[in-house]
Amino acid sequence: MGDDAAIVIGGGGETARDAQKLLLRYGNRHGLITGATGTGKTVTLQVLAEELSAAGVPCFAADVKGDLSGLAQPGDPGGTGHAALVRRAETIGVTLEYRAAPVVFWDLFGEQGHPVRATVADMGPLLLSRLMELSEAQEGVMNIAFRIADEQGLALLDLKDLRAMLAFIGENAAEIGRTYGTVAPQTVGAIQRQLLILENQGATGFLGEPALRLADMIATEGGRGRVNVLMADRLMQAPRLYAMFLLWLLSELFEQLPEVGDPERPVFVFFFDEAHLLFKGAPKALVEKVALVVRLIRSKGVGVWFVTQNPDDVPPEVLGQLGNRIQHALRAYTPREAKALRQAAGTFRPNPRFDTETAIREVGTGEAVTSLLEAKGVPGMVERTLIRPPASRMGPLDPAERRAAVAGSPVAGHYEQAVDSWSAHEILTERAEAAAREAARAEVTAPAPQPGTGRRYEPQRPARAKASLGEELARTVVKQLGTREGQRLVRGVLGSLFRGR
Repeated sequence: MGDDAAIVIGGGGETARDAQKLLLRYGNRHGLITGATGTGKTVTLQVLAEELSAAGVPCFAADVKGDLSGLAQPGDPGGTGHAALVRRAETIGVTLEYRAAPVVFWDLFGEQGHPVRATVADMGPLLLSRLMELSEAQEGVMNIAFRIADEQGLALLDLKDLRAMLAFIGENAAEIGRTYGTVAPQTVGAIQRQLLILENQGATGFLGEPALRLADMIATEGGRGRVNVLMADRLMQAPRLYAMFLLWLLSELFEQLPEVGDPERPVFVFFFDEAHLLFKGAPKALVEKVALVVRLIRSKGVGVWFVTQNPDDVPPEVLGQLGNRIQHALRAYTPREAKALRQAAGTFRPNPRFDTETAIREVGTGEAVTSLLEAKGVPGMVERTLIRPPASRMGPLDPAERRAAVAGSPVAGHYEQAVDSWSAHEILTERAEAAAREAARAEVTAPAPQPGTGRRYEPQRPARAKASLGEELARTVVKQLGTREGQRLVRGVLGSLFRGR
């Protein structure tokens, strides 16, 4: 593939001189799609995804309204808008050939796509703390739970595992505090209440096994990149879970993919729709982590596109790394909106042939002002651009079509059945039963009462040595196994070691 390999995004606007192309060698330099509601952001995302796929680049996008599901079906040449789409394609200078993309549907709840799961260990204490909106003290306790699990060789797989660790920490707060710092039982209780909220949002199905294999997303089919669509209409009702899932996936890509430098084309392209949900109210530490991942993941061949309404939804430390810009119309009915419009115009390299701020206000639906990286990675001069029509269907699949796509998927049957691995619950249950049998045998063989006293002979026992945290954990769990609540809370060891962060 040559250095000039590119995908055409659009062109043919009133002042556009050439087709607007995304050079594939700069496809890992990240991008931004912005614009008011109803201005065409979703169609632009659809065009980018299908053109990247045609170039052999797999990608991921969340479908928050259902419209992106149309990627799995070709456009309709008999549709009412067909003639207008053909005219637009001719104006831009491209040929409109309807075709579907190789789409795999995913769904955290397993309703409209293949289930997506991650273990508690994969999420890590930072993301979980952010997801549950924990205070600094509560986040400290969460870090202690992960640290002890790591040291004890305990795998944290699902919410029951995390509850077991928290129960242990709460019952042994004094002992743990001498090693790791003060742990208040009230703090542990507050975290447990936040876990209940997390469960109510549907996180129980997401946190567990089998965990997602990135190889099932980063794949090609017949030379075309796989388009992974996350059905997120229900997930949007839990916006923090949505944002944290996408950030977890981005972190997994960063951790698992090898360094490739600047390849001829991206290894994977990640579209972060409704990006404001990630940054709204985010603590500085999380924003810094996102900025770091975005800066470094480029060397893994991954391009990240943020999709949102206003550029100021993205923090400056992240915005400065987004070299490719597609700006749909913004309205300016209030002083705040006028300021946002001026700021958006100021992020583009000026074009002497028109005023960028005016153009952003005037572009119509399906039109945008664009600036894409040119030779040597220099931002191109801003241009008014007609976005090319998509080759796939504009609009959602019906339920029957989506079910057929899921049933015929290359990963069908791999993730549908949840796995409850042999772990602490089973292991400690066996230990508790063994201890109960031993206690029963000891009762049978205990010495008879001494004559004349009616009492058993009780020999003095030596003082018990101070138990280790591991022994205390086992003792705590065995004690809790005898209660209905304990059986619900306790679970934690996997055959493999805990994969720490």
